[in-house]
Amino acid sequence: MTTTLVWFRSDLRLADNPALHDAVRRGDKVIPVFIWAPEEAGAWVPGGASRWWLHHSLFALDATLRGHGSRLILRRGPSRVALEELITETGATRVVWNRCYQPLALERDREIGTALQDQGIEWASFNANLLVEPWQVRTRTGAPYRVFTPFWRACRELGWEERPLPTVGECAPVSPNIDSLDLGAFGLLPKVAWDSGLRVNWQVGEQAALERLQEFCDDAFVDYAGARDYPSRPGTSRLSPHLHFGEISPRQIAWALMHAAHTSRVAGAVAAAEAYVRELGWREFAHHVLFHYPHTTDAPMDPRFADFPWRADAEEMLCAWQRGRTGYPIVDAGMRELWQTGWMHNRVRMITASFLTKNARLSWHRGASWFWDTLVDADLANNSLGWQWVAGCGADAAPYFRIFNPILQSKKFDAAGAYIRRWLPELDALPDRWIHAPWEAPTTVQAEAKVVVGRDYPAPVLDLKATRDESLAVYRTHLQAVANA
Repeated sequence: MTTTLVWFRSDLRLADNPALHDAVRRGDKVIPVFIWAPEEAGAWVPGGASRWWLHHSLFALDATLRGHGSRLILRRGPSRVALEELITETGATRVVWNRCYQPLALERDREIGTALQDQGIEWASFNANLLVEPWQVRTRTGAPYRVFTPFWRACRELGWEERPLPTVGECAPVSPNIDSLDLGAFGLLPKVAWDSGLRVNWQVGEQAALERLQEFCDDAFVDYAGARDYPSRPGTSRLSPHLHFGEISPRQIAWALMHAAHTSRVAGAVAAAEAYVRELGWREFAHHVLFHYPHTTDAPMDPRFADFPWRADAEEMLCAWQRGRTGYPIVDAGMRELWQTGWMHNRVRMITASFLTKNARLSWHRGASWFWDTLVDADLANNSLGWQWVAGCGADAAPYFRIFNPILQSKKFDAAGAYIRRWLPELDALPDRWIHAPWEAPTTVQAEAKVVVGRDYPAPVLDLKATRDESLAVYRTHLQAVANA
């Protein structure tokens, strides 16, 4: 019987897991392994919130594997060394994994594949994490896509409607003689207990992901297109961290949603499901862009912004933004939601990012770094694409003159202030009329609400109109200078 190492990475599940399914289908003796090697991520080592999630996801995966007669072997990197040691210990003659698409991960996997082949070890990799792989989609001229809409149209033409693979059945037990590190040895959990909000707000693991998907299919997806922009409503799936860690696959989500839509009696259900799947398409696009333009994790995709004059003297502004103390309620509510839960509503992500890059004129990279450390769904491709999109320097970017006004956005998408009041309890008693711009409330109203702006809640750290005008002028001047160079 062939002994196969199944190397888990961003695919912490048993269902729709092609690498695992392949090994089990062949009748191999399967040894599941996870290798913690954060240094292989280069500058983008997983942040605190991601590490917290990973700890609990690995715990859940091990428990699930034990329920199938197996267990998860934990080792410390480097990955190549850990795999070679396991090959020696177990007599494995085959290694399989599901592909990762981050630039350094691709390079590492190529090197490991070559080394295994040189040693006479068979290896194979599979697609488990994308609907369409980055190299499968090209323009008519053979170039990668830089605009989402034609990219997604090409993806749909290729097709991705295959039924997801089922959960594997019983696995052969892993010998007790094969050592595994204690999960705590990875040091993923915080030494200072700041994670209470994460523990309250999230259930981690494959089963939790499947349950969340089922709830979304049962209750919310038919209203998705109309409700997804309102942060106080349960209009989104909140599947993003499960998807990032591979506790569920995009194919599972798309298949379940389209099945629910086609069996629903609600008018517009199919259109609602397609609207959600289109958002999965943006995730596909982000990975497509990162694969073809790997420098975009740290540098703008649009070379005109390589030397853009971002402000370098605004540490206090950055700190106010990070702490949710800007004086603009919708921005502060989002930043406090992020800090307490490790997640932020997508509409609010755009608002807070626009505030930082356009009004405060701080580099998109400063914001991307903060999100990377605090989001449980911190994904290198999505994070890079999203921040560059808002800043106007990325693929299919918003034009530089698109600046989200946080007051208008707040009034439109949180008219009654429910979202603001949830995360800014000091503003709870303010009337709806003043909740979006508390500094405009008369002193008598502030006194009645027991919130004095500048004492109980900060006064605005910047002037929206002045900073908007300044930012537009800087953008215009810089782009004109580049054009004339």
